[in-house]
Amino acid sequence: MPTQISIHDLTKSYGDRLLLDGVSLSIRPGERIGIVGENGAGKSTLLRILAGAEQPDEGHVVVRADGGIGYLGQTPDLPPDHTVQDAIDAALADLREMERRLRSLESGLGHATPGALEEYGELLTVFELRGGYEADARVEKALHALGLARLAHDRQLGGLSGGEQARLGLACLIAAAPEVMLLDEPTNHLDAAALDWLEDAVLAHRGTLLAVSHDRLFLQRTATAIVEVDADRRSLVRYGGGYGTFVATKAAARLRWEQDHARWCERIAQLTDFAAGGARSVAQGRAIKDGNKMAYDRDKGRVQSSVSSRVRNAQERLQRLRENPVARPPEPLRFRAAPGIGEAEGTLVRLEGVRVGDRLAVDSLTVSAGDRLLIHGANGAGKSTLLRVLAGVVPPDRGTVQRRGRIGFLAQEIAVSRPAEPLFAAFRRGLAGDTEELAALLLSFGLFREGDLPVPVGALSAGQRRRLALARLLARPADLLLLDEPTNHLALTLVEELETALSAWPGALVVVSHDRLLRRRFGGRPYEIRDGRPAEAGGGQRRGRGAGTTP
Repeated sequence: MPTQISIHDLTKSYGDRLLLDGVSLSIRPGERIGIVGENGAGKSTLLRILAGAEQPDEGHVVVRADGGIGYLGQTPDLPPDHTVQDAIDAALADLREMERRLRSLESGLGHATPGALEEYGELLTVFELRGGYEADARVEKALHALGLARLAHDRQLGGLSGGEQARLGLACLIAAAPEVMLLDEPTNHLDAAALDWLEDAVLAHRGTLLAVSHDRLFLQRTATAIVEVDADRRSLVRYGGGYGTFVATKAAARLRWEQDHARWCERIAQLTDFAAGGARSVAQGRAIKDGNKMAYDRDKGRVQSSVSSRVRNAQERLQRLRENPVARPPEPLRFRAAPGIGEAEGTLVRLEGVRVGDRLAVDSLTVSAGDRLLIHGANGAGKSTLLRVLAGVVPPDRGTVQRRGRIGFLAQEIAVSRPAEPLFAAFRRGLAGDTEELAALLLSFGLFREGDLPVPVGALSAGQRRRLALARLLARPADLLLLDEPTNHLALTLVEELETALSAWPGALVVVSHDRLLRRRFGGRPYEIRDGRPAEAGGGQRRGRGAGTTP
């Protein structure tokens, strides 16, 4: 099958920061590629280069798409003084131009030249493949599916929210159905019904699609292959077979690493023992026989020479092994329980009559040892405010908050209060232990390499700052974990590890997350917030142990 998109030895930097270093990639027609990697790795940059919106420093890109290329960034570039209809017209402009050309050619078909007939046939094929005749109807269906059915077409774009603009841009691009679609985080700002519609639309697309996404369920359902932008190696790694294969391949690579390290350690031990034992004794247990001293000395010399040679060979092999060590794989992520956590009983946090402006109103909420709460609700409902109150970061305007035990809190946004502080200094702040022990602890998590430790916090990407906050959380024992969107900005392999660590966590856990797979797999109690208030499905306050009002 021919290649539709080719990337050759592409390099891209921003200032002193190298994102992509001599990367190459080939994509065939009809593939649906999920592009993954932590924030700041270069995923969006790669998409903009493919769209022609940016140029690489070195290398080149070839895209063959007679049916056009459509690109949708995370923040749509919509002129604020234009209207909704202007945005629709711009998205469908090439289809409408194709239709006008078809009408023009049709008027002269009776006496058309062979060249004109060939042009008409090729143009009609492309137009029909893109569903040109149904484009306007598709726009209306897309607007309805994305919750924009009541959006007036004469409404100015500057009056739309960011989420409405993103959904309008997505509706227009899907309706235009270009041969190659480039989507940057298309699942943002979508509810469950809209996500289902988008996944169906992507699966029905006849062309090629590349989508940057942190939504594991979207990737699981739509991607035929995964391309990982590796931030550490500044490279692209392709995984065929979709998201499940990506996860399985990563797990298999981890297992091989563990096995290689174990074999290396075993071989080191064997050679060390042999070299030490051979150096201590030569031909042990041989006795001199009467009248055979000369033969004994001669044989002893041969034995000594043979053993000495084998010892030297062992020492040389030992040296080569030590010069090329197989590093120990990082330990799987594991949150540290406070002493006695398995037997912890009673209330850890209790809220009574809590009010925070017009953002939060909780009459009573109790989180007890062993509770697992999944906080959900619309954007702006008050979920993050609730976690910040539980953590003691935000004091209530009214009401009381009682806390017991150690609380670990991961905020949704990681503030940088000391941008010049080195990464390692930021990690060790407040931790007991000497420099060597704490450096080993940090590196054992596998979140950073040794060369990262002196990097100033202000120079870290959003993903790296998230990893630093996670490392500080992993290093401190806790009775209760409060996690606000814990999967944000993380590479998906790390998200999978984090989910496993949370499943094994024995303590109390309160999580806010939009991650659909995490929510689906979460083994705990749902707790909904509506307009700052806990709510049952029917609209009442939640009651009962651990997640609601007390009698």
